[in-house]
Amino acid sequence: MEYDVIIIGGGQSALAVAYYLRRTSQRFLLLDGEAHPGGSWQHGWHSLSLFSPALWSSLPGVLMPGGQQYYPSRDETIQYLRAYEDRYQFPVQRPVKVLSVEKDADGYRLQTTAGDYRTRAVVSATGSFVNPYFPDIPGKERFRGTLLHSSRYQSPYTFRGQRVAVVGEGNSGAQILADLAPVADTLWITRQPPSFLPDHIDGKYLFDAATMQYEAMQQGKDFQRPSLGQIVMVPAVKAARDSGVYQHYLPAFDYFYEDGIAWENGQKEAVDTVIFCTGFRPALEHLRPLGIMQPNGKINTRGTMATDMPGLWLVGYGQWTGFASATLIGVGRTARKTAEELIAYLENAQG
Repeated sequence: MEYDVIIIGGGQSALAVAYYLRRTSQRFLLLDGEAHPGGSWQHGWHSLSLFSPALWSSLPGVLMPGGQQYYPSRDETIQYLRAYEDRYQFPVQRPVKVLSVEKDADGYRLQTTAGDYRTRAVVSATGSFVNPYFPDIPGKERFRGTLLHSSRYQSPYTFRGQRVAVVGEGNSGAQILADLAPVADTLWITRQPPSFLPDHIDGKYLFDAATMQYEAMQQGKDFQRPSLGQIVMVPAVKAARDSGVYQHYLPAFDYFYEDGIAWENGQKEAVDTVIFCTGFRPALEHLRPLGIMQPNGKINTRGTMATDMPGLWLVGYGQWTGFASATLIGVGRTARKTAEELIAYLENAQG
């Protein structure tokens, strides 16, 4: 069967696009590489919580339960996404991993672990979770301990009694450090001094400020977004701060040695595990056969539409594919615009 649109992915971005496509007559399908609904949230650490209250953490059409003051947990977010998918009965096939996307005169051919699919248009909504970034630090092959990315961190109890270095001064680093501190001897490694938001500022406030900045930019006006810090004071982080977990931190280290990490000034710290909370890069390897990948690993877009490949859209990869598009609340706006562009493209192609 040939589809009008295939959405690659089954997480929040894919579901948001599907929400708007369901109102149309287009034949669309979601191919999800995960075995179960819930997207990459299924792989987050157990104590992970959202940075925004539930009321401001919703996909189009359905409010997340919890209201204005409650920060949903990882499991509650997974439950919300699963209920969302079930509510609208989106056409999803899983687990299906898309290996490559190729363009020909009739549209696109997708090679997958479940065979080939054909479609007139493609929406890539794979996010970045499966493409974690590790900084290139000399000596890692000599290190006898464990190297781990935050994407693989689950629970502190695996590290009970260990000495663990947490690398990264962002929200992931702060939350994982708070999670580990009660059971492990921790070191916090940061490239710059960590910066905390005031207690009353959360993701909702940041989204509002970013929205005002975006709208001012669209109107050619100046808007100075407040510089408040970057670590959101969710309850677990507040508790860790109050207990002194964040009082001490070390600058980025220069190399590994057999038993730990070291600096050029001669300082060495023995550690059992190093957890890198150093972010992700877009997971776009399946689009490489199209020949439009840029040296920075991204694809040129106008909004979510690929400028060098008609019939291709990219949703949910961050600011370069739409304002706040990597967030639950933000992806709805770019998903709606994507659906509108898709319909126009398909109708124009038919005409």
